[in-house]
Amino acid sequence: MADTKREIERKYESDDSGLPDLTGVAGVAAVIDKGVVSLDATYYDTADERLAAASITLRRRTGGSDAGWHLKLPVAPGVRDEIRAPLSDTVPPGHLGLVRSRTRDAELIPVVRLRSDRDVRHLVDAAGHVLAEASVDAVHAERLTGDGGAAQWTEIEVELADGGEPALLDQVEKRLRGAGVRPSESPSKLARALAETAPRGKGGKKRRGKQRPVKAPRTAGDHVLAYLRAQREAVLALDPAVRLDTYDSVHRMRVATRRMRSVFRSYGKVLDRGVTDPVGEELKWLAGELGVDRDHEVLTDRLTAALDELPGNLVAGPVRARVRRWAKARRGGSRRRLIAVLDGPRYLALLGSLDALLDHPPLLPAASGKPSKVIAKAVRKDFGKVAALVEQAIELPPGQDRDLALHEARKKAKRARYAAEAAVAALGDPASDLARSMKTLQGLLGDHQDSVMARQALRELAAVAHAAGENTFTYGVLYGREEHRAATAETRLPGLWTPMRQATDL
Repeated sequence: MADTKREIERKYESDDSGLPDLTGVAGVAAVIDKGVVSLDATYYDTADERLAAASITLRRRTGGSDAGWHLKLPVAPGVRDEIRAPLSDTVPPGHLGLVRSRTRDAELIPVVRLRSDRDVRHLVDAAGHVLAEASVDAVHAERLTGDGGAAQWTEIEVELADGGEPALLDQVEKRLRGAGVRPSESPSKLARALAETAPRGKGGKKRRGKQRPVKAPRTAGDHVLAYLRAQREAVLALDPAVRLDTYDSVHRMRVATRRMRSVFRSYGKVLDRGVTDPVGEELKWLAGELGVDRDHEVLTDRLTAALDELPGNLVAGPVRARVRRWAKARRGGSRRRLIAVLDGPRYLALLGSLDALLDHPPLLPAASGKPSKVIAKAVRKDFGKVAALVEQAIELPPGQDRDLALHEARKKAKRARYAAEAAVAALGDPASDLARSMKTLQGLLGDHQDSVMARQALRELAAVAHAAGENTFTYGVLYGREEHRAATAETRLPGLWTPMRQATDL
């Protein structure tokens, strides 16, 4: 079985002087010598080092107290989630799944072997509780591919104990800097090993992997592509989190797919829709698959919160138990389906299509135009569509037709929001202001649509409860409250919309 550990650590350059005395730093009452342990780790990657390019490490390590397979996924600078699995001869299937969005169909091979002698110290408080672990690592690196270069160095590593206060690392670093110790230039041992053992070219200089220079966007096409690449990277980065069922990961991945699809449509004068539309349809499919889980999760949270708000005398019958069973049954099936989707060929083909499109973008003549003209025109067009739908909905009487009009307005508000987000770097504050306004409008209309869906679910739950001979009074109470929430949203809409309409400045 695999388990996950949040790793918060910092690395420093080290010389022969070793680790300075850290006693007295931020509550450190003592520094306990835990001896030297020998570690032997083999790191795996594709031949073109796709995992390393994404700051992901996958290793098989022996020695120490946590021998086994370790997959490290970046969370923030100095913070990684480490997923562990027991020792085996081959990469664990679970780890293979977690890196599949990066590796695709490429083989994972041993690329680097690191052997380290780790001199360990525990930083403990007055009660003997471990606050952090500090170590001096003497590292020998050996490249297992290409020319098979080697390197060695010594570094200091300070890792926060589970549940520790991150501010401790700041105080430790202050002491280390005072002793002349400086932060490492490499984010990980693997990154340094790959750099230090890189094959040498002419003149003995080490050849680095191919890296495309990052240029500041200048044209309309540059800005649109920069936004799309950021969303593509978000999908890849969120793939492991979705598989691990990390909170909100499904929602964020779904939003990234929607952003790409919306930008394809909003900026059809920049990118050829003959090429982007088929990719957009596949993004729509993926968003739909992600939505099976997400929409049900949102609806379950809404019904549960509504039940929690009811006075006890308004809850009749086993309502909570029925909602829990309904949620569990629906979620279990959707989770299994979603993992199958992420493991399937259609999803991997979509990732490949995105790569191909962004590597060789189908730019139209307008892509070379000035962002202030091309991008602003596209954003204004999207906002105009929102305005027409909102104003149409306001004029309709309450009922199904208005519900449908508001739902359409919500979808167009999302599209206008994403188009404005993509325009922020080019247009500045006006685009940023519009994006915020569309997000606010989307929130109001989203609450209205959630009420529509909640009432549908309540009707279904009440019918099942009635057939089982249960009291359905509480479902009716909840239904009435949802009707009131929807009516309140409809009443608020004109007062929210009018200043938005007047303030738009693009």
